Amino acid sequence: MTSIHRGQIFHVAGSPAVTDAVAALEYIEDGALVVDGNGVIAWLGEYPDVPDHLHPDQSDAVSLHDHRPGFVLPGFVDTHLHFPQTYAGDCYGGGQLLEWLERCIFPSEARYADETFAVAAAEEFTERRLRAGTTAAMVFGSAFPVAQDALFTATLDRGLRIVSGRGIQTCGPPAAEPLITGEDDAITMSAAEVQRWHGADTGDVTTALVQVALVPRFSLSVTPRTLASLGELYDELRPAGVYVHTHLNENNRPGTGEMDATKAAYGVESYLDTYDGLFLPGGRRGGSSLLGRRTIMAHAVHCLDRELSRMAETETSIAHCPVSQLFLGSGTMPWLRTIRSGVNVALGTDHGAGDEWSIARVVNDSYKVHISEPDHSGVALHPAVLLFTATLAGARALDQETRFGNFDVGKEADFLVIDPERWPPLYNAINRAVRSDDPQMARDQILFAVLMQLRESAIAEVHVRGHRVG
Repeated sequence: MTSIHRGQIFHVAGSPAVTDAVAALEYIEDGALVVDGNGVIAWLGEYPDVPDHLHPDQSDAVSLHDHRPGFVLPGFVDTHLHFPQTYAGDCYGGGQLLEWLERCIFPSEARYADETFAVAAAEEFTERRLRAGTTAAMVFGSAFPVAQDALFTATLDRGLRIVSGRGIQTCGPPAAEPLITGEDDAITMSAAEVQRWHGADTGDVTTALVQVALVPRFSLSVTPRTLASLGELYDELRPAGVYVHTHLNENNRPGTGEMDATKAAYGVESYLDTYDGLFLPGGRRGGSSLLGRRTIMAHAVHCLDRELSRMAETETSIAHCPVSQLFLGSGTMPWLRTIRSGVNVALGTDHGAGDEWSIARVVNDSYKVHISEPDHSGVALHPAVLLFTATLAGARALDQETRFGNFDVGKEADFLVIDPERWPPLYNAINRAVRSDDPQMARDQILFAVLMQLRESAIAEVHVRGHRVG
């Protein structure tokens, strides 16, 4: 049956760059999102203009869902969060990234070797995603196949989208020992996960909800031999649409931070080079590149200009995680310099280091950190840009922009229904705040209020491919 979802509709239409998001923002005050029986968007516009053949008054095959005065937004896309850190949010480690990993995260992740524990964690993880309105996600996975099986199963049971892969570690400190595998086993286990789960629900990655990534934790957790073997494996798997996901330039504490440690360990001047096949001392080539349009680098806070340029050239995306960067004291990704490079920037909660499940809370912190950048670098991000990074940019990072991310006709209908009455501060921000006399500014003020004040309790419904999943 065809369904009409009536309400206040916001989305960023078409396929713009982030710099064109404002011009592409659409607001339909009394909108109608028409979804056909296959979960595909059949029509979008003002409710009074719904064509007769799609109107519920004219056809028994059309159902009307009236969400007024609520809002209909595209589903959120989270491009970086950690499944084996489901229970590790706000874990006090008494230090920055590397100390926090050893004291909090490696021991937490080791618990996922237990199947019963992993199944419970997968169900909790999936529930938290659902309640936060995250319809699609790039998920950094567990080192243990039994836990990954639980994650993919729980995701399919709830009807959500996921890209994930087991976390690959072939070296590390003693605290990471339970997560470390041999070099050959790392490749064999990753290949087996791709064979079992990549596109498993439909048998076709162009229609599947579940897909797989190769996921080296970061360069300090693998060896040059591992990177060379991963490059060979990815050469084989890239045509099948397999992804790559890892961390880049997160923490630059002088001398002891992740960046200096990586450069010293590999003898390179650029962190990105280690993923680009240039991981031998002096930046010499040692294998194939892992960069590309299905590769997502989390953080990228302290990139060189040439690293940004290389990511833009290869269509590699950045998962921007301001919440976790605040939590670990990692600094602020320079917005204007990063965007000027042309690289696609989407948002990630990075739950674990990030202490929020909601992309809306990442939007909130993103606005705050970038307006606070020093001197002429500070920028007040427009609400259209914030919505873009939370939705369409994430779909682009997942190389699935043709499938979801906005409400263009022909795309699969992933969307949220937001009811402000379920969260009084949001209701008050929408209905009792001062509004400009200029219609466009008033529109922007409404969207800004929705994004900044949104909490999980206000998300009344979650839909994926037109089916209500929450």
